[in-house]
Amino acid sequence: MTPAVMHELGSRVRGEVRFDEPLASYSTYRIGGPASALVLPRSVEDVAATLRFARETGTRWLVLGLGSNVLIADEGFDGIVLRLGQGLDQVAVENQTRWKVGAGLPSPHLARRSAAAGLGGVHLLVGVPGTVGGGVFMNAGAHGQDYSQVVRSVDVVEADGSFRTVPGSAVPWKYRESKLDGKVVVGATIELHRDDPKALKAGVARHLQWRKEGTPFTEPCCGSVFRNPLAPGQPRTAGQLIDAAGLKGFTIGGAQVSPKHANYIVNMGGAKARDVLAVIEAVREKVLREFGLELELEVKVIR
Repeated sequence: MTPAVMHELGSRVRGEVRFDEPLASYSTYRIGGPASALVLPRSVEDVAATLRFARETGTRWLVLGLGSNVLIADEGFDGIVLRLGQGLDQVAVENQTRWKVGAGLPSPHLARRSAAAGLGGVHLLVGVPGTVGGGVFMNAGAHGQDYSQVVRSVDVVEADGSFRTVPGSAVPWKYRESKLDGKVVVGATIELHRDDPKALKAGVARHLQWRKEGTPFTEPCCGSVFRNPLAPGQPRTAGQLIDAAGLKGFTIGGAQVSPKHANYIVNMGGAKARDVLAVIEAVREKVLREFGLELELEVKVIR
């Protein structure tokens, strides 16, 4: 992006624009080279203005929330990164069980806040990293709950900068997919259900404790790397298959298959994207060789 183009982008949004901004600090992996431009929008209109600018100039763009579920290339991203967070993290209670939530709200915050209000439906997502926007986009879930079960409508900005609301029933939900590609999720209306606040609080604490004890919850990682196989008669998860292949602790460079949970590849310190990708390839090859199953990525690789 030329200086003139950079200046023009900065003049179109109220939020902050940073150029040649390293993306490692915006990724839960703590990995990633610089973005040509990073936009921190304050409003939905900032998102729309950025996408209109990208369309006019033919500039690539992508969206980040808290930076989970992504692996950003060491070379960074030649384009505009929209980082959704503060300014798009509001919660509006429409009635006793229906809430309108901004895409920048962290999913764990939504889980705790709804449970404290005596509402179930997303409380078991307390250990799922990322924002509501990212969660809706990838239909994130845990312990039998996912966003498709509660979303009644999704607010999106199209690639041309136009805004529209998509009914939840019109979204072609799949396992860890929403098929909302090419759109930016800026908010969602969710329908929760009444439940016992004490039971919900206990459920939140129990599942958060499970997450802390059973996964490398506090280490730099992206969350689950591979999707669980959906092959008929396949009872084992991706993590169980990788564990059975003897790959816990397998290391290349600064990247390691977590000894705690085999479907997590952690940054032990100073890992590069190429290290993680090398571990991913080695894991896929061994699982395919030993079990005849080709693991599909859940993490999104950004180049």
